[in-house]
Amino acid sequence: MTTTNNNHKQRITIFMDPAIAKHAKAEAVIEEITLTELVENALLNYLPKETVIKKVNIREPTVRHS
Repeated sequence: MTTTNNNHKQRITIFMDPAIAKHAKAEAVIEEITLTELVENALLNYLPKETVIKKVNIREPTVRHS
């Protein structure tokens, strides 16, 4: 079984369907990895390689006085 270094990990709490959690735990046991590793691998495979968040400048509409 693989051991992980928790020094560079962030603890998070998520709420999920208990059936999905049970399935994930069982798959982790079959693959001989931790649940953390399974979830990290799944997220790495799902997420794009890079996420770019752009700040959009939204200007107030110009009011023209007649």
